[in-house]
Amino acid sequence: MCGIMGYLGSKSATDVLTNGLMRLEYRGYDSSGVALHHEGQLERRRAVGRVEELTRQLESEPTDGGLGIAHTRWATHGAPSENNAHPHLDASGSIALVHNGVIENHLAIRSYLENKGISFVSETDTESLVQLIGFLYSESGDLLESIRRALKDVRGTYGVAVICTDAPDTLVAARRG
Repeated sequence: MCGIMGYLGSKSATDVLTNGLMRLEYRGYDSSGVALHHEGQLERRRAVGRVEELTRQLESEPTDGGLGIAHTRWATHGAPSENNAHPHLDASGSIALVHNGVIENHLAIRSYLENKGISFVSETDTESLVQLIGFLYSESGDLLESIRRALKDVRGTYGVAVICTDAPDTLVAARRG
């Protein structure tokens, strides 16, 4: 089981998210990560192991902002590794997503996107979803509509949080089941 959270506000997102992950750690502890909107870009930090490993990484490679998402993972697809840790990014690096649940048709989505020339870096079902959102966003330029369309194509249960470089004041959350 995983734990996800997001933050949008005037406080340090890094502090809010890491404190929240420590409280959620009982929901998963093979890896954790954060993605923050910082100076017009997404900065991501991920670590294998307990949340304290992520905290150490953030101390050595600090980042901050007022918008971010975070995840603590208990692996269902793919081994515990930094590549499989959330948040996952789309191919452009402009959309980040955290996910709790199982995307049952992730292999079909992955195959479709690979045939469109999109490369994957993880073994997770989650990356299929963020890559699909990114693909649809590259066609439409409408973040919310791209998320809606992608979630209509997904089979399974989920909770997700999404941020995008083009929407510095937007945190999108959705769930099914």
